Amino acid sequence: MSQLDTHKWEKELRFLLDRIQAHPSRDATEDRQRIAVLKNLIAGPRDRVSA
Repeated sequence: MSQLDTHKWEKELRFLLDRIQAHPSRDATEDRQRIAVLKNLIAGPRDRVSA
């Protein structure tokens, strides 16, 4: 994973969180699923929980 990838994921995460905050009544199911994926990617392999 490169620093560039991490930066892109963090930027997307901030965008999604801002969108949820700006429009709390809209269905954000897909955004929340993507947020979970992004947090996992940003955390990296050492912080991931094995399923």
